[in-house]
Amino acid sequence: MKKEFHMENRETLYHSMEAGSLAVMFSGHAPRKTGDEDYPFFANRNFVYLTGIEQQNSIFLSEVQGNERKETLFLLPSDPFAERWTGRRLTSIEAYEVSGIDEIKYIDQFQNFLNHIIASKEIQRIYLDFDKIRDNEPDSEAYKLAEYIRNRYPFITLKNLQPQLKKQRTIKKPCEIIAMKEAEKITRAGILSMMQSSKPGRYEYQFKAEFDYTLAQHGVLAPGFPLIITAGKNNFCIHNYSYRGQAQDGDMILNDVGACWDNEINDVSRGWPCNGKFNEKQKLLYQCAYETSEYMFRILKPGIPMKDVDLMIRKYNFEQLKAIGLCDDYASVGKYIWHGGAHHVGYDVHDLADSTMPLTPGMIFCVDVGIYCEEWGIGFRLEDNCLITETGCENLSAIIPRSIEDIEAAMGKR
Repeated sequence: MKKEFHMENRETLYHSMEAGSLAVMFSGHAPRKTGDEDYPFFANRNFVYLTGIEQQNSIFLSEVQGNERKETLFLLPSDPFAERWTGRRLTSIEAYEVSGIDEIKYIDQFQNFLNHIIASKEIQRIYLDFDKIRDNEPDSEAYKLAEYIRNRYPFITLKNLQPQLKKQRTIKKPCEIIAMKEAEKITRAGILSMMQSSKPGRYEYQFKAEFDYTLAQHGVLAPGFPLIITAGKNNFCIHNYSYRGQAQDGDMILNDVGACWDNEINDVSRGWPCNGKFNEKQKLLYQCAYETSEYMFRILKPGIPMKDVDLMIRKYNFEQLKAIGLCDDYASVGKYIWHGGAHHVGYDVHDLADSTMPLTPGMIFCVDVGIYCEEWGIGFRLEDNCLITETGCENLSAIIPRSIEDIEAAMGKR
C-alpha cells in the first residue's frame, strides 16, 4: 500500500477523536519461543493499517487538537552490530516513504516525550488499542501503558480504538480490493497445484508443500494464516494442523487456504476427491454445497443485515440436504453443518469488522458452506470471498475451480 492509504486511514480515525486527545499504538515484538530463540515477528495489524510499518518495537503517537494533528513515529535507532544479526532497521526517510509520518524519534525517547505532552498540553484522554479476546492473555504494551497512565495520571480518560478501527476496516478501499484480487490469483495457482498433484497415497504435508512452493514462486513467503489441508477422517477436525494424514482412494481432500498480498488475506476452501473423480455420494453432498453457494452469490446485496448471512446459508444448505434425504428437519441440521458460514477477511483472515453494519459496498467476507457427513466418511467445505458491490456482489474466488465439472477438468479427469 502507498503511504497515502495509511494517511487517509489515520485522518478518518482522527475525525472520531475529541480535541485534547492522544492516540498511541504499538507494533509489538516477537515473543520468546524457547531458549534464546524468538518466534518470527508479526506486526500488530491495526498498527500496520495506520502506518504501514512492520518493524518490531515501534510506536505511533498522534496528538489531536481540533483540526490540528501532530504525528510522531518512534523507531529503533540504527545499530550496525545488532543489524548484523537481525537485519536492517528502517531509516527516517524509509519510514516516511511508507507511513507519511515525517516526525521520527527513537524508541527510548517515547516515555519522556509522552510525559512532556501530558504535562504541557491539555490532554484529557488517551486512545489505546485494547484488543484482548481472552481473559488469560498476557498484557500487551497497550495494557501496560494503560496501567501506567491510571497510576500516574488518574485524571486522564482511557478510551479504546477498537470500535472505530472495526468500522474503518469493515469497508475496503479500492487499493485493498485490487490487492485482494491479486491474492486470489496466487491462491488459485496454489490450489491448482494441489489438485493436479492429487492422487491416492499422498500425504497432507505433500499437498501443503505444493501450496507453499507455488506461493513462494509468486513472491509470497508465508500463507495468510496456518493452512488447513486434510484427507479422509482428518476432515472431521475443522482446524487440523498435523499434516500427517495420508489420502486413500475414495477420500475427499479438504483444504482451507489463502495467500496474503500487500497485507490483504483471502480465505478459500475447496474439496475434491483425491483420485480426481467424484463418486456418487461425494457428488450428492458437493452439489448441495455448490447450490447453496451459488444461491448466496445470487442474492447478496447492500442492505441485508450481516448477522443474517450465516442463517441464510444454513437454511438453504439444510433444504439441499433434505432434498437428498439426508436431513429430515432443521433441528437436526447441526449434525452436518458444524460451523458458521460467513466472516470478514482483510488484514486478518478473520478480519476486524463491525458486525452490526448491514451489507455495504466495499465489504469482503467469506461465504463458507461446510458439510460433514461422518456416516458417509465425507467432510469438506466450499468457501469463497464475496465483495459487496453497489448493486449486488462479486465472487472474487470464482476464478478457482469450484463446480464438480471444473474440478474434475482441472484434475485431468474430463
